[in-house]
Amino acid sequence: MVSVFTLFGPPAITISLFAIGAIPYALWVTRKKPSRPARWAVIGIAAAIAAYGAGTVYGLAFTNPLDVCADKTGDGVYMDAGRDYSLTTVDVDSFPPSITCHWTSGHSTEQVWFWVSPLLFAGLACFLVCCALLLIRRSKDRKAPRDIELDA
Repeated sequence: MVSVFTLFGPPAITISLFAIGAIPYALWVTRKKPSRPARWAVIGIAAAIAAYGAGTVYGLAFTNPLDVCADKTGDGVYMDAGRDYSLTTVDVDSFPPSITCHWTSGHSTEQVWFWVSPLLFAGLACFLVCCALLLIRRSKDRKAPRDIELDA
């Protein structure tokens, strides 16, 4: 049943992806000994990717958004589980991920978890700041030998 998947699927798969990704990350950290900004850049982009995946409900938002919002009845009408409202329209946005269901009652519901957008933007911000720190460090490392040569 899709509603159970929609409820428990994104958090469970996101946590699983983090757990599976922890193994190559740990191997990379122990073998290569990357700098702290490099490690945080990888963590940030991994968090952003996992949040985006959770926000799109793993493809259902783009392939069949009606199933994310409601259950299909025998007559082909999509109804809200436990209520007497039928689905009128669904708005799907790619970035930031958003699935908004509009009902005959006049209310709208957001199907994307509340933590998706903050995690997505925090991961992207972490990645960008750490990349900037790495570029600044690289430019300082390149300038340092030239300054020593000029002084000698």
